[in-house]
Amino acid sequence: MSSPARTFTVASRGSPLAQIQTNIVVDALRALHPASDDPSVPKFTTSFMATAGDKNQTQALYLLGGKSLWTKDLEVALLENQADMLVHSLKDVPTVLPDGCIIAGILEREDPLDALVVKKGAPWKTLQDLPAGSVVGTSSVRRVAQLKRQFPHLVCTDVRGNLNTRFSKLDDPNGPYSAIILAKAGMIRLGTGDRITSDLAPPTLYHAVSQGALAIEVRSSDAEAIELCKQLTHWQTQYRCLAERACLRVLEGGCSVPVGVFSTLQEDVTKVRSGELTLFGCVTSLDGQTHVEQTLTCPAENIDDAETLGVRVAKSLLATGARKILDEINEDRARRIQDAKE
Repeated sequence: MSSPARTFTVASRGSPLAQIQTNIVVDALRALHPASDDPSVPKFTTSFMATAGDKNQTQALYLLGGKSLWTKDLEVALLENQADMLVHSLKDVPTVLPDGCIIAGILEREDPLDALVVKKGAPWKTLQDLPAGSVVGTSSVRRVAQLKRQFPHLVCTDVRGNLNTRFSKLDDPNGPYSAIILAKAGMIRLGTGDRITSDLAPPTLYHAVSQGALAIEVRSSDAEAIELCKQLTHWQTQYRCLAERACLRVLEGGCSVPVGVFSTLQEDVTKVRSGELTLFGCVTSLDGQTHVEQTLTCPAENIDDAETLGVRVAKSLLATGARKILDEINEDRARRIQDAKE
């Protein structure tokens, strides 16, 4: 007789977007293992919780610390066997994971671009259309830095909350915002793509590392979960995102930094899981005055090749001015955190 099926608890944050993304993963897992009377077919259930990042909706993300705001509480549940798989927006996952945790699956990427959303009824279609002094809402230091570089006549202001909250703040006739910037992928998954006024593609904005991709984190000792996640992995997305994450890992030191990326993969149809991988990376000072960028291309036949490319891009950035920018950002963050305590 076959052994009884295992039930996997798939966990994530409790936001509407996180729940949708978790159900995307669960549906994919169930498609691989359709429900049947066979007792050996694995089962999947969901669990949702609030993380530190969800609980603090007032302080700027720049001052709150690293990306673990969105993942640490979930990882505690994972390591304590209260969950078996965690579903994340990969852009929110720290580039260094806790001992005992690994990214075991990366699904095919949704469009990674940022998107402009203007106030309802407003005539503007692009960032270039916005009048001088217009307030643009975003909680990303990357976007702020790049906007200040190219659109110094605009005013960037922090905006937090879930998507509906941000839309309400934007559309309030008495509110300050002329527009907000959001990740296009999240809007598409939430069914609010009709609110997108225009895409913000390079060179207007370079998107966040791994933006648009969903990742599954599991215990490194859980061979069964790892094997399930491998079946969902889109290798082209995996190569691109791991190259981007390797670049950020070298640059960030665990904190939020204004790093933008853009990657492409030209598949080699004569080889299995192989292609020409190109990674663009940039670092921009908070005031937009200093900007460094690098682009490198290499053959990629495995994830080690992809990560090596990311490291090379990061080292090139550091050697051409990024180190000075990042040092100044860390000093600024420490000073502002200290000022807030006094």
